[in-house]
Amino acid sequence: RIQILFEVIMADSTSVFLLMINGQIESASFPLYDDLYCRMCIAYGTDWALVSGLEEGTSQIARKTTDRNQLFVWNFPIEVTLKSTNPHGWPRLVISVFGIDAFGRDVVRGYGSVLFPLTPGTHKLKIPMFVPESTSILQKFTSWLLGTRPEFIDHKFVAQNDGREVTRVRSQGCVTISCNIITKDLANAGFCVTSPFRTITT
Repeated sequence: RIQILFEVIMADSTSVFLLMINGQIESASFPLYDDLYCRMCIAYGTDWALVSGLEEGTSQIARKTTDRNQLFVWNFPIEVTLKSTNPHGWPRLVISVFGIDAFGRDVVRGYGSVLFPLTPGTHKLKIPMFVPESTSILQKFTSWLLGTRPEFIDHKFVAQNDGREVTRVRSQGCVTISCNIITKDLANAGFCVTSPFRTITT
């Protein structure tokens, strides 16, 4: 199936290279919360185009495990193929974690983003998460009371540079993902990456 897909796409152009990503959002650690789910999306530059797969998705709600690790296990699949003529804007994974507060309202528990590895192979990545913070104690209390806690309108904002320097955030939790990276004809486009023969953890 993969070989046929590559042949069809590459039949009309030799300058295009392919990036195939296959993996899963394995688990998350948020010791202070329970009943969490995640939303994922893939952000990429203007020179990139989606070939197959879904670039957005929402996981099931998970509860903390009862062991000492207290992890939220999602095992949410990631399977996407993209093409480009330029590595600028290399795809990033954007994750938003949500939970339910004491009043039954959905509230954000963390945002995070990571660049997909450049080298082919199997990778395991840990993504630090953060949440936006109100600028004053009064705003914190008002947002908690009204259920309008700070959050980003566009979840892909965390994958961008504009406006990040004026955003106040607080670290909170982490998410673990695993992925297999496959590239095709990257060398034909004039780029060279080394291929690791072991699992890489960052």
